[in-house]
Amino acid sequence: MVNYGYEFETKRYLGTDEDRELPISIEEWRKAASEKLPNDAWWYIEGSAGNNSTFEHNEHRMNSYRIRPRYLRNVENSSIETSILGRKYKSPFIIAPLGAMSIVGKDADLAGAKAAEALGLIYCLSTVASSSIEEIAVNAPNLEKWFQLYPGKDLEIMKSFVRRAEKSRYRAIIVTVDTTMLGWREKDLQNAYLPFMQGHGIRNYITDEHFRKRLKKNPKEDMMEAVKEWLSIYVNPSFDWNYFDKIRSWTKLPLFIKGITSPLDVKLAFEHKADGVIVSNHGGRQVDGAISTIDALNEITMNESYKGRLIIDSGIRGAADVMRAFSLGATGVMIGRPYAYALATAGREGVQRLFTTLMGELSLQLALSGFNSLDELNRECILIQ
Repeated sequence: MVNYGYEFETKRYLGTDEDRELPISIEEWRKAASEKLPNDAWWYIEGSAGNNSTFEHNEHRMNSYRIRPRYLRNVENSSIETSILGRKYKSPFIIAPLGAMSIVGKDADLAGAKAAEALGLIYCLSTVASSSIEEIAVNAPNLEKWFQLYPGKDLEIMKSFVRRAEKSRYRAIIVTVDTTMLGWREKDLQNAYLPFMQGHGIRNYITDEHFRKRLKKNPKEDMMEAVKEWLSIYVNPSFDWNYFDKIRSWTKLPLFIKGITSPLDVKLAFEHKADGVIVSNHGGRQVDGAISTIDALNEITMNESYKGRLIIDSGIRGAADVMRAFSLGATGVMIGRPYAYALATAGREGVQRLFTTLMGELSLQLALSGFNSLDELNRECILIQ
């Protein structure tokens, strides 16, 4: 087994790490990105709904779950491998689907995908990515890739996206259900900024035959027409379980629901034949004052067993958070904003550095806490304050 913690520390202390000048801590990545990006792009990434209380609560509540280390255990072969829906992965880290990332760099999605491919990470492509489903598949042929679907108003376009993902050998579909309307984001309103209005994030649409049938002109000739048409179908306030059942009927790929935090909704998700649930509040970007994801995960798994079927998103910032999540029943963790910070700061190199450090920290933290694998973690490993 590779102990990423020892490997990373050795490189740093021996002075062989070529990217020594890049940040290590999430806060350093955050600062670097804020200094590099234009104000409007920065706040599109960093901003949240309302007064940011959900965003802040995600991180605050994490610290209420305290790890109980165990000692006098042989942890020489400790490993951070995990299994998701029966497939093994080198680490539990998953790159979350982020839209309109061309605001941080022209080929940002491709850079992130290639970094994930190099590290053996799962990469989730957003519906509103700036590279198409096919472009990612062609340029990162060995990438473990999932496609995230925003269920818009046009069923034919949605079905086409699923078919394209299948044809391009994506391994799972993620249906995001908490964005049937965009949240109240004060910084974006103040800046009068929505990147899609500038053509960011609609690449999958303008490369789709069903969407292009709705247009009078080629998007290259009139991008604003394409943007306006996209705005008319992107969100879908009428999305419900009946619509989800349609999506389920379109594919035999593993299907995740992302964006629910209620135990009742999780139960319904599995009743409607979802294969997994991504417990998420969209990083605090949608509902102000919402429950934190770690509290939601705790509540969801308190009296139910969903072993191997839950992933957590929103608020994961380091190894301790990963251990907390796995102690409560998660089997994978998504990284969103920190990934955007690294991508904005140093492109592919930044993303590889970020996740190398995260794997190193987790490997060391797990072993130092007396555990040989993430599977050993359970509720007895934490104290809730």
